[in-house]
Amino acid sequence: MPTAPLLLSQIDRPRLWLLLSALTVLTTGLFEWMGLPGAFLLGPMIAGIVVAINGATIGVPGAAFRVAQAIIGAMIASSFTRGILASFLDDWALFLGVTLACVALSGVIGWAICRWRVLPGTAGIWGSTPGAASAMVVMAEEFGADVRLVAFMQYLRVACIAVTASLVTHVFVGRAADTAPVHAWLVVPHWAPFAQTLGVVAAGAGLGVLLRLPSGVLIGPMIAGAVAQLSGWLTLELPAWLLAPAFVTVGWVVGLRFTRGVLLHALRSLPYILASIVLLMAFCAVLAWLLARLRGIDMLTAYLATSPGGADSIAIIAASANVDQPFVMAFQTVRLFVVFLAGPALARAVARRYAQPA
Repeated sequence: MPTAPLLLSQIDRPRLWLLLSALTVLTTGLFEWMGLPGAFLLGPMIAGIVVAINGATIGVPGAAFRVAQAIIGAMIASSFTRGILASFLDDWALFLGVTLACVALSGVIGWAICRWRVLPGTAGIWGSTPGAASAMVVMAEEFGADVRLVAFMQYLRVACIAVTASLVTHVFVGRAADTAPVHAWLVVPHWAPFAQTLGVVAAGAGLGVLLRLPSGVLIGPMIAGAVAQLSGWLTLELPAWLLAPAFVTVGWVVGLRFTRGVLLHALRSLPYILASIVLLMAFCAVLAWLLARLRGIDMLTAYLATSPGGADSIAIIAASANVDQPFVMAFQTVRLFVVFLAGPALARAVARRYAQPA
């Protein structure tokens, strides 16, 4: 009897790409309408999974994926501002202490997932790392983890955090925060800074590869962009119409690698993954309570600051509430920086001891 995989495998590549594009528009539009964070990565990833598990044999060219990595690196760099740097320098010990506690627990959770074989290889480490979900997916790819399971775990946590933070904000300010980003699609960038931004991205990616940095195509533009922005030389120009294709590309790369076996494995692991997410969120809520009690910070500011991931959603929620936004974003940015420093080393350590065939 003909099956769905057989039917899709008989479709030629142009029509498969057309089908994938149509599904991507449908899923991304639905997630945007629902206000889900990361819609431009989640939508394409879901579309890719649908066609992949039904027999499609298409893939994103490597060059397109590398360009997407570089753009995402620059996007992360754009969050490094002088205001956030000033907030960090005012109380760096507090920032590092709370951030390291969060990252340490995520490392223990990731270790446990690897130790108990909930997920294969180092996927548990990358999946439990608190922050920069799209970047963690890219870095996991560079270090040989099963990027499909990493993406599943990362974006499930991001969704849980966004929904919970929205509900908490509703309790504190009496209305739900709007987590849906406003994309200024038709905004024309300032062409000189935009051209300079592209130059910084290209130069950073080239240097990252030349210096053999971990995930150099992503880390190089992140470092170069952060230096350019913090020095005051350049404010990075990254319009929505540039970022969206990068997210779509990464989503397709992940989704098109799924198989029915991998999807079933992810679903079987769902209770353990949800438990790990709840544990990390609860721990960060305790850190927020301690922060509020010891430093006299309002509880909502402390809670949003210590939320373990979903920095873009947290930024939007913070903007809709009466909180100390620079403080919140400084915490979120410091966590990203610590994660980028600690993530590769932690993954290597776990890989040496607990790696198994994916």
